[in-house]
Amino acid sequence: MAKRVQVVLRQDISKLGQNGDLVEVAPGYARNYLLPRSLAVRATPGILKQVERRREEERQRQIALKQEAIAQKTALETIGRFTIAKQVGENEAIFGTVTDRELAEAIQAMTNQEVDRRGITLPDINHIGFYKAQIKLHPEVTAEVEVHVVSN
Repeated sequence: MAKRVQVVLRQDISKLGQNGDLVEVAPGYARNYLLPRSLAVRATPGILKQVERRREEERQRQIALKQEAIAQKTALETIGRFTIAKQVGENEAIFGTVTDRELAEAIQAMTNQEVDRRGITLPDINHIGFYKAQIKLHPEVTAEVEVHVVSN
């Protein structure tokens, strides 16, 4: 059986790894496919130091993003309640429903903080009243706010 070769990937390759990953592959695969196409470079001590430095920078960037999300969560939960006005029919039923886009616009108007609407989880809102909404700001940070639906 042939000896395996360590390479550092320069691009994401399905079923092999992500950019910057250190992987072991067959020598022929490295020599005939990965290296000529500049998809990978041979793992040398200098290259490994560069990879480790990039990983550390990425880790620091992720920590900063998480701190920013925690600060945004605190700001949203301090305000706590966002009001959305909808047209109302019989039995306090609203026409249509309250969408994540409407909540994102209400947050933007009130706090001047932009929230990705795809991270907002709303219950089915068909009547006026108070509802809880979850806003995912970061993979590890979720804020919970109250939505007050009123008639306009």
